[in-house]
Amino acid sequence: MAVIDPLTAGAVFLATAGTDAVYVMFTSAVVARKRVPAATWSSIWYLLSSYAVISYTENWVYVAFAAAGSWVGAYVSLTFLHRPPGGPPVGAAVE
Repeated sequence: MAVIDPLTAGAVFLATAGTDAVYVMFTSAVVARKRVPAATWSSIWYLLSSYAVISYTENWVYVAFAAAGSWVGAYVSLTFLHRPPGGPPVGAAVE
């Protein structure tokens, strides 16, 4: 039977709770089309969820790459998906 480390279990619990809370903030910023807040929340989201990356790779340096990629991805996607208010949603068929 596997032994559960209480410290690791607590860290996973807190990281998951934090990740979910940050995801809500990220989604709110995306819906509001706020590029910098969305990109920043996305970066924080990856920092919190990186616990698994550290566990599997045993090298924290990869976390910085994940956070930076997350920030750039959110910023660029909101830049190119931005539509003026009242226009058709992204992906909607134009008649």
